[in-house]
Amino acid sequence: RKIAVNDVIDRYNDLHDDNKEGLDARNDSYTTLVNSYYELATQFYEWGWGQCFHFAYQLPGETFKQAIARHEYYVAGRLGVSAGDKVLDVGCGIGGPMRNIAKFTNANITGVTLNEYQVIRGNQLNQQAGLEGRAKSVQCDFMKLAPFADNSFDGVYAIEATCHAPVREGVYSQIYRVLKPGAVFACYEWCLTPKYDGSNELHRTIKKKIEEGDGLPDMASQEECVNALRSVGFEVIEARDMALDNTYGADPWWLPLYPSYN
Repeated sequence: RKIAVNDVIDRYNDLHDDNKEGLDARNDSYTTLVNSYYELATQFYEWGWGQCFHFAYQLPGETFKQAIARHEYYVAGRLGVSAGDKVLDVGCGIGGPMRNIAKFTNANITGVTLNEYQVIRGNQLNQQAGLEGRAKSVQCDFMKLAPFADNSFDGVYAIEATCHAPVREGVYSQIYRVLKPGAVFACYEWCLTPKYDGSNELHRTIKKKIEEGDGLPDMASQEECVNALRSVGFEVIEARDMALDNTYGADPWWLPLYPSYN
């Protein structure tokens, strides 16, 4: 695909350098920011983490892969979809969750991602899994779901993806538009907790390092995300901090990132 890797790296670093660009530039150039990040990170993710680009806390006795699958099945269960229903995966990566949920529900799932390589790789893996025709990846900006008609999906989910949006109302309003009335949008979202203190230098540094390390324009608070959902028309049935879930003595969700983890 003749990607100029050094140019991609330089542009990504410039966007995250507040002395050069700043938050407004990251928000205005979110497609460049996110696409640059996944051009650089996708193959490393698949090699080091797997086909499902998200976290999951492990319950006692669970393997890492079992925990990842359980989180996906949980979100699928909240959708309440049936075999043959049309489901949208917003920010699908290379489609690991899409394939697991397609097998679990027998629904027909379309995934959208900005990144061309992820579309190519995702559809290769869909075909290898025997899911061609039931799971497909499409290159599309989730802030502009123009290829999809109003009220066209029986369920929509996003797994640690809409945190890449420059404005939450933008992506949530597009999801609301394409979702059938009464259907469910289920989402795992990265948020700042109420403990975040913007006047605390350490808190700001941690926030900035997460944004730089994960291709995020700007992290939003839990309250901002919930308010954004309501502002575009959603009824919020449940919102909770899953980091506070009872894991019955199991390891915390962040352990695989810890330097000594093996």
